[in-house]
Amino acid sequence: MASASLLKVSPVIEKSEWVKGQSLRQPSTSIVRCPRVAPSGLTIRASSYSDELVKTAKTIATPGRGILAMDESNATCGKRLASIGLENTEANRQAYRTLLVSAPGLGNYVSGAILFEETLYQSTVDGKKIVDVLTEQNIVPGIKTDKGLVPLAGSNDESWCQGLDGLASRSAAYYQQGARFCKWRTVVSIPNGPSALAVKEAAWGLARYAAISQDNGLVPIVEPEILLDGEHGIDRTFEVAQQVWAEVFFYLAQNNVLFEGILLKPSMVTPGAECKERATPEKVAEYTLNLLKRRIPPAVPGIMFLSGGQSEIEATLNLNAMNQAPNPWHVSFSYARALQNTCLKTWGGLPENVKAAQDALLTRAKANSLAQLGKYTGEGESAEAKEGMFVKGYTY
Repeated sequence: MASASLLKVSPVIEKSEWVKGQSLRQPSTSIVRCPRVAPSGLTIRASSYSDELVKTAKTIATPGRGILAMDESNATCGKRLASIGLENTEANRQAYRTLLVSAPGLGNYVSGAILFEETLYQSTVDGKKIVDVLTEQNIVPGIKTDKGLVPLAGSNDESWCQGLDGLASRSAAYYQQGARFCKWRTVVSIPNGPSALAVKEAAWGLARYAAISQDNGLVPIVEPEILLDGEHGIDRTFEVAQQVWAEVFFYLAQNNVLFEGILLKPSMVTPGAECKERATPEKVAEYTLNLLKRRIPPAVPGIMFLSGGQSEIEATLNLNAMNQAPNPWHVSFSYARALQNTCLKTWGGLPENVKAAQDALLTRAKANSLAQLGKYTGEGESAEAKEGMFVKGYTY
């Protein structure tokens, strides 16, 4: 190591002067010699996809739009189909997914759609690639890249998310197929602790996934879901959420993840599902926004909340309450059941019900679009929209 560090005077940096994976280098000009200092671990990382990642994230985080999460595994999709009396066959999954992506005007309210691997490579019942149908609707295709939850050895019956092995090659293949963002869901359970081990494992896994995804052109959705399970109150949820998000952003920074090229998918700060004291949308908004302000840098373009088993209308009301004043981020939705529940029941597996089911999907998408703009009123909602969808120990 040289006996003195060099402080370069020219502050203007061109993009061409960024070197991937290395410290920032500037052209030589006049220099000032400074006393030797200890080496710093700080590097500035610039993926060859950096500009595209930022553009994709901003496209998804556009006013009045959010994400349709339709990335249920085949097993979970089978449970949904069974609820309306259908077998879990590829043909039935294809028919339902075709219904969703081809809803006329869906792109007015939805900017991105998260797909399961089967769906990314699937065509509609009419033979068009699902990725192409989404793109024609101005909806960015995304992909679920994790391999599911497994027991975490040494923990209090907690879990960790697998899938880092082979993630780089899978991500590159998904990019070639047309995906431009991705999702990785890990969970934290309050009744089971959470243990420091489980929180650290969740945060580290998310950070590694995010760095690998960005290296392969995919905007990572960072999702440490704090499960609704439990009798705890909203203050306990807030306490755990602060702990989890502090760890997540610590490890994201350690892994040189570009914050402008990620999206977050957090849980709203609510009481546990079995807590007797419920919270109003205004209280949920207050706690959740306080969490975001304490933990989330404004460089992050979009906060796309998961519904986590809330009823359709509850998820929409809570989102609307959070958008009653300007936020540093795009605060929006990434809903699965809270967009699809009424749609699925309306369809019932019958071809003659496709249009009515699509109308039900568009009704929910429009409601959440209005909530993102802070203009949702809740008028004219159906009884189905008020039904809770919490499932204890929910797997995806």
